[in-house]
Amino acid sequence: MNFSFSGKRLAGMLTVLPANERSFTDDMKEFDFPEEKSLKLKKVMGYDRHRIVTDGTCVSDLAVHGFRYLFDHGHVKPDELDALVVITQSPDYYMPATSNVIQGRLNLKHDMLCLDISQGCAGFVVGLMQAFMMLDQASIKRVALVNADVLSRKVSRKDKNSFPLIGDAACITIVERSDDRQPIHGNLKMDGTHHEVLIIPAGGFRMPSTPQTAIVEDVGDNNYRAKDNLTMNGTAVFNFVQVEVPPMIEALLQQAALTVEQVDYFMFHQPNKFMLHKLADRMRVSRDRLPSNIVENFGNASGATIPTNITFNLAEPLLNGSLKLCMAGFGVGLTWASLVMQVGKLAFCKIIEY
Repeated sequence: MNFSFSGKRLAGMLTVLPANERSFTDDMKEFDFPEEKSLKLKKVMGYDRHRIVTDGTCVSDLAVHGFRYLFDHGHVKPDELDALVVITQSPDYYMPATSNVIQGRLNLKHDMLCLDISQGCAGFVVGLMQAFMMLDQASIKRVALVNADVLSRKVSRKDKNSFPLIGDAACITIVERSDDRQPIHGNLKMDGTHHEVLIIPAGGFRMPSTPQTAIVEDVGDNNYRAKDNLTMNGTAVFNFVQVEVPPMIEALLQQAALTVEQVDYFMFHQPNKFMLHKLADRMRVSRDRLPSNIVENFGNASGATIPTNITFNLAEPLLNGSLKLCMAGFGVGLTWASLVMQVGKLAFCKIIEY
């Protein structure tokens, strides 16, 4: 499915990271796996350290902290926000929506739209598409897009395939109308027949959490987790990305009448360094134009990895100028989506801690 927009821009981006940091060498102590093999895994996958929340910290805590920073520093005024879109798969509650919780905690105006969307790895691109469509309404001039997850709270620390790469974060992107009519092109695909590839089996209404679903079991391959924990078929995810993402980007660039060389950077979701290196090679994109350093520094925070990627790697050029960026997310769902657009000059592009 193709999308096209114009007259919209990203005004600023803020990433909020938990101050709590764990190292891979600490994680190794929890694994039933030889240290030598763990260190090899560290090198290949790009593991080093990751940021995870402390007990009790929720998505709204990270987001509210970020918004208060923006308000206090004059980057955004509370009454300028006409819509709040929260993309998360770790909401504060089943109900109400986390966007309403954030609105209430910040005492934002009542005349606004609050919306939660359950999306993960492709959530930043899906969220931007939603924000762009909202801005076609006369009453909506500025949208706050929040991509946030605290999935470390749902991952077994004895799961060597998942826990070392997982991270927590919240990213706030302000999206607004623009007089610049440069086209924005996007595409989106979904395949729910493979929804079990990335899943938390228990905790919803299909399989409610019980004392039995919390029991940690040996699931093979030296991994231990409960049905309440995140389950990932790493091989299936890797194959999906290598097969589906390159033709998606090729189709996007064809739609936008752009060549690979005309894109300054490919800012992709970051599952791990190995996967991104293979993807860059397959797309014939130099690895320096497809950054892969987020998991090793902060961990994979699902839909927050693309904006974290941007704030960590491109803050200075985007504050002082603009770049043609191709952004792509791929994973849980299964969902894969991409956008290509000009980004900059941003009013803010920063990382803070909670």
